[in-house]
Amino acid sequence: MTSKTPVPARRARWWTLLGRDRFAVVAAVLLGLVLLTAVLGPLLIGDRAVRQDLRASLRPPSFDHGFFGLLGTDVLGRSVLARLVDAAGTTLSVAVPAVLCSLVIGATLGMWAGFHGGLRENVAMRVADVILSFPSLLLAVVVLYVFAPSVGNIVLILAIARIPVYLRTARAEAAELKSRLFVDAARTFGATSWPTIYRHILPIALPTLLTVATLDFCFVMLTESSLSFLGIGIQPPEVSWGLMVAQGRQYLQTAWWIAVLPGVAIVVTTVSATVLAAWVRLATDPAQRWRLTLPRRARPTTTEVTA
Repeated sequence: MTSKTPVPARRARWWTLLGRDRFAVVAAVLLGLVLLTAVLGPLLIGDRAVRQDLRASLRPPSFDHGFFGLLGTDVLGRSVLARLVDAAGTTLSVAVPAVLCSLVIGATLGMWAGFHGGLRENVAMRVADVILSFPSLLLAVVVLYVFAPSVGNIVLILAIARIPVYLRTARAEAAELKSRLFVDAARTFGATSWPTIYRHILPIALPTLLTVATLDFCFVMLTESSLSFLGIGIQPPEVSWGLMVAQGRQYLQTAWWIAVLPGVAIVVTTVSATVLAAWVRLATDPAQRWRLTLPRRARPTTTEVTA
């Protein structure tokens, strides 16, 4: 009985902290809805995203055409609501794997380089500088023009382009923590480098890395949308939010909902991820977590905390 009590207490504490920030709660709910839509939506809509009905072309949002007509139709009579649901899965299938791959690879190399220092650190940082010298969007455009645009290629190039972000962050954390007393104590007791990194450096660097990953998720999703808008990202018959914006831009004056609604989906998802990242940064930082335990009126402003 005693061994099981800390787990519920810890879970209740995180839920309590989340409940004290209304904006974070709204952001978490919206992101949860987007995730559920991406996972379960395609099973519910069937072939509605690709079913064409030219007699229903460019119908405006209305309650008169059933559930799938709530958000109108495009030029081919396809339901915009169904296409938004289908596009959510495609967009997340690019952003999530790209962020996870770059996070794991970049954080591992960064902590390894920062912990050992010397030549290994210099080599890792110079490689990161070379990759960062090319803007992520420009690098993706060049590579996707050479190779066929596909989900796999987009994930690969975005993951490689974002590795230096995590590498530099993890390296800075490891370089600062390796001189701490608890790391010296682990070395004294004979711990090798990887167990020391895993047990003592990773838990402290993880909150910062997760915050960076949440913000980077927004950047990767916007980059994918930009590539699809330029015509070198997701290709038909697949659909993403960026591709929907590109396909609907020529109908902005006559059928605004085709381009505006997927644009709203992009904005809502990225803003929600940004707000949740700010909450995660506070909740996982022991030095700042107390700010979430205070009543909203008693919380210090950003200027007061900085001072």
